[in-house]
Amino acid sequence: MRVEAKILLWLGLFFGIMCAVYWTWSMENAGGVMMFFGTGLCLLPGSYYYWWSRRMGPRAEDDPNATQESGAGYVDAFPGSSIFPFTLGMGAFCIVLAMVFGSWMLIPGLALVIWAALGGIAEGRRGGTR
Repeated sequence: MRVEAKILLWLGLFFGIMCAVYWTWSMENAGGVMMFFGTGLCLLPGSYYYWWSRRMGPRAEDDPNATQESGAGYVDAFPGSSIFPFTLGMGAFCIVLAMVFGSWMLIPGLALVIWAALGGIAEGRRGGTR
């Protein structure tokens, strides 16, 4: 994860510098805010990956002298299919629609988000559907 962390951290640094330059020269708020959030979108996962790379130690992918056998072994368990990511997305979509069309759309949006959160937690604790 160290390579991914370095790429994202350097990209976040680049976006941060470009954000400062752009906002200083253009004095336009919308582009500056978007570049600021772009910086955050790089620095947040980059720092998370860097933290995990220091905690886990080097992986076979991070070692330039690694062989194919050094990456073999147990990979991990992957979650099964679920309806709850779609439900969460539709709830978020309804919440965004509430900002455009009226606050009455908040009711189904919040209901879907809560249902997706509770369903995802319950499915994750019992191991998903097989």
